[in-house]
Amino acid sequence: MCVLAGFNDIHTITLYLQKQRSRRQRRLEPTMKSKMCRGHYTYKQTSLLAVFLIVMTASASNGIAQDSGKKSATKVVLASEVQWQQLNPKRGDSSPQAATLWGDRNGTEATGFLVKFVDGFSSPPHIHNVSYRGVVIAGGVHNDDPEAKPMWMPAGSYWTQPAGEVHITASRGVGIAFIEIDKGPYLVLPVEEAADNGERPVNVDPSNIVWLDGTNTSWIGQPQTEIGKGPEIAFLWGNPKDDQISGTLVKLPAGFSGKIHSQAESFQAVVVAGQSTLQLADEAEIKSLSPGSYVTSQGAVSHQISCQTGDSCVIYVRSKGKFKVIPQS
Repeated sequence: MCVLAGFNDIHTITLYLQKQRSRRQRRLEPTMKSKMCRGHYTYKQTSLLAVFLIVMTASASNGIAQDSGKKSATKVVLASEVQWQQLNPKRGDSSPQAATLWGDRNGTEATGFLVKFVDGFSSPPHIHNVSYRGVVIAGGVHNDDPEAKPMWMPAGSYWTQPAGEVHITASRGVGIAFIEIDKGPYLVLPVEEAADNGERPVNVDPSNIVWLDGTNTSWIGQPQTEIGKGPEIAFLWGNPKDDQISGTLVKLPAGFSGKIHSQAESFQAVVVAGQSTLQLADEAEIKSLSPGSYVTSQGAVSHQISCQTGDSCVIYVRSKGKFKVIPQS
């Protein structure tokens, strides 16, 4: 069986998938993608996927309202502007570097931050006091049980780490990842404090992420007649309904031009891959967003966005409420 990003945190599907196997059994090698994750599902998996798509399409069938009465506020920080500091000062120069994008990892609120590892970095076995989600932006990242064989997750991979579970984190090449917690503080603790909180970790290679286009979800502005030629979205976690917090990946094909329209109470986006440009509503300046750049906004807002590179652009979005990707006519 296969753990599929796109519905691995939807409640009923989570209960089914996460109770079936240990982390090692769930590890997904890229070679498994074509037969296990792109067509040959078990009966239960096919049924669950069909239910998920129906629920997702129905929940977003009315699109995004054009007038919510909410005022928007937007902030853009380029990757070159983020401020790095030691993630774990107790380790001195051997500590990974961290750059907080929003929130406060030393406080109690939800927080998103970047982590940078030097080539060859490998942490000692440890635990965290809170669960986190991660998306690889650069290099190769290994995050698993201390005795597990290395499985290097490339850029675009997604993983989760439950609170209290012993693990190590390593990097091949200069590794950069986006880390997100729902509440803080974010602490590194010794293995003696390990505990099972009932969650199970997930490591997902980019080749195993399930993408939906405009024919499968109304979060995309118009259906595509040819697969892979328009924007796509992958639902990673949470409950993607009105005013509910969820996490998604948005993929824009090379040469894409259009808008991201949000009515979300909060909208936080981090560029994972590709070179995109963003023009804020009511502003003439066009900003160039490289991986690690981020955008935050609140309330009704519509931004002009383009993907300029020869490869597709991938953006991670955490939103409380809906947004919609609208290709240019």
